[in-house]
Amino acid sequence: MENSTARWAELALHPVRIRILAAAAGARRTASDLAGLLPDVPQATLYRQIATLAKAGMLEVVEERKIGGATERVYSVPEGGVTPTPEALAAASPEEHARHFTAFAAGLLSEFSRYLAREHIDFVADGVGYQQLVLHLDDEEFVRFAQGFAELVQPLLANKAGAERTPRLLATILLPLTKG
Repeated sequence: MENSTARWAELALHPVRIRILAAAAGARRTASDLAGLLPDVPQATLYRQIATLAKAGMLEVVEERKIGGATERVYSVPEGGVTPTPEALAAASPEEHARHFTAFAAGLLSEFSRYLAREHIDFVADGVGYQQLVLHLDDEEFVRFAQGFAELVQPLLANKAGAERTPRLLATILLPLTKG
């Protein structure tokens, strides 16, 4: 797959594709599994978007099973994920970054809206929260913070999906604020 930011944005920053990638992350899923996890996505749309992601290498076929006369494919997000490379991000224009961030924020809003549409929600029991904090850090403190956060999260990324585990979305945004 071409590693340019524009190509990545064209492929990944699509609302249904973002949801497919999120549902397949850290798991092995068939198209039928994904349909069950994304019941509001029309089947034809889902299959078309799965095929697009697989062709682009953003989903990989990790197994094929013969079921009757058909072949069922099992998909997974490739090792290392599907985010653009640091080089591609560094080369992105402000307009491309604005599109990336808009898709990111839209994905968060979409997931939060789906959560709010559940029959029963309990922010405390479900561990839902959102907040903004301002951290006053010099460059060295920021580096230590980022390294500590990475060390905390990295082992958790290896957790496999299972009945005893609830998938939880962690979204982070770090950016310098204007002093003043």
